[in-house]
Amino acid sequence: MRRRAGALVAAGLLLAAAVGCSDDPAGDGTPDAGGSTSPSTLDTAAPPADGSTTQTVLPAALTGQKLVWKGCKAPVKAYGSYAEKPDRQWQCATLKAPLDYRKPTGETIGIALVRAKAQKPGSRIGSLLFNFGGPGGSGVAALPNSASEFKTLNSRYDLVSFDPRGVAESSAVVCRDSKQAEAGFLLDNTPDTPAEEQAFLKDSRAFGAGCARMSGRVLPHVGTSNAARDMDLMRQVLGDDKLHYLGFSYGTELGAVYAHLFPGKVGRLVLDAVVDPSADYVGHARNQALGFQRAMDNYFKSRDISAKDGTARVVKLLDRLDREPMPAGDGRKLTQGLALTGIVLPLYSESQWQYLTDALAGAEKGDGTQLLALADSYNGRDENGDYTTRDHSQRAISCADTKAKVSADEVKSRHLADFTKVSPVFGPYLAWDLAGWCADWPVAGAWETPEVSAKSADPILVIGTTGDPATPYEGARRMADELGPDVGVLVTNKGEGHGAYGNSSCVTRTVDDYLLGGKVPADGKTCS
Repeated sequence: MRRRAGALVAAGLLLAAAVGCSDDPAGDGTPDAGGSTSPSTLDTAAPPADGSTTQTVLPAALTGQKLVWKGCKAPVKAYGSYAEKPDRQWQCATLKAPLDYRKPTGETIGIALVRAKAQKPGSRIGSLLFNFGGPGGSGVAALPNSASEFKTLNSRYDLVSFDPRGVAESSAVVCRDSKQAEAGFLLDNTPDTPAEEQAFLKDSRAFGAGCARMSGRVLPHVGTSNAARDMDLMRQVLGDDKLHYLGFSYGTELGAVYAHLFPGKVGRLVLDAVVDPSADYVGHARNQALGFQRAMDNYFKSRDISAKDGTARVVKLLDRLDREPMPAGDGRKLTQGLALTGIVLPLYSESQWQYLTDALAGAEKGDGTQLLALADSYNGRDENGDYTTRDHSQRAISCADTKAKVSADEVKSRHLADFTKVSPVFGPYLAWDLAGWCADWPVAGAWETPEVSAKSADPILVIGTTGDPATPYEGARRMADELGPDVGVLVTNKGEGHGAYGNSSCVTRTVDDYLLGGKVPADGKTCS
């Protein structure tokens, strides 16, 4: 498991692969297209969202560029899976954006886009931009492979998504090869001995150094504020006066940062499965421990097992694997860390809980095959042992955003006991991850917490699900408050899973009425 916000659609694609790639670097130190730069020479992050909404004026060569749309087959391996191939309606193009927004006439990078044109052009509203979360998820892959969810919206909107800078087809950050990734996933990420702790921290530092060496050109510029600036450039080039947007999970943070930077350009924005904007680096990890434990408790209750007994059962299994990994087919082993990742994945959606039941039952009988398959899917590993670079992009974006650094000593003295109390299953991992995630990161972070106030913006729908495992419900209320009075409109979905659109008919209808007809629901509306 990695501390990602996740995404509704991404989780569905991953599960499809688990139950039923991108090009890797050579592994010889040869830089990818991102360019090689030593950690000591990396610039600091491009201008953060520091409370100011004053933006650099971009040249007409960028704002007036004409996109060349061509029929395409969107990549289907971006999530480590062979999802259903998109049909002929999809078109792809590349947007030119400044590598560094402080130098708007300088070097540019390409931002990969995909779209499906409105089915009723006579009543077309404009473009509807999507981000499916992560950070690090490929929108160019996710939108075509989840298009059935958005047919109603496609009647009057051009559906548009993109690979954010540093992701997949948009100058992807690359940090290590698949052999190194495999070794990293096999490490003990809840170290119990000085040797295990040293190995864990050494791998974490090596990850960041690899990013600097192989993708140093783009690494300082992949943060959320720059992705938001890219979205406003997209708005202009697509010909829309205001931005209409549907963001899931991390996509809610990206959408809210956009609203802060460009409040006057906010059109109809929907934020579903909301990241808590008030949570700092430690708080976000603790929120996830709470959310995943809550989802697992609800899972066990649905099986007529007490949350206490179910948790004890999982802890017993993980302790067993910590002592001795379990056979999992093809000569591979299920470790404690991989088992935890396999448990996480089906918690994203109530409809997938049966996979968790089967996988736990198998592991308790000494067969780790199913849990390992779930972990492989979450980690982006294909049948040949190759990994996608999704994790590389996610970590690079997260660490470009956060200023915080937590030492191993702080984890042991201040956080480990607290996190374990919140979740005996997920807490220890997420506490240790504080020390490893951005260890010795070669780029300075932008913020303690993102600034999302958008007091002059049009109303923004903020949707929270009470049983959301990855972005706990409490964050939705905080997001609605921080957006500002008469801006954040909270919709509560009483249910399970990461994201409500497409899962709750009430939420889906509410969002469609807002996006298609401009109907703003009452703040505090509840769906069940």
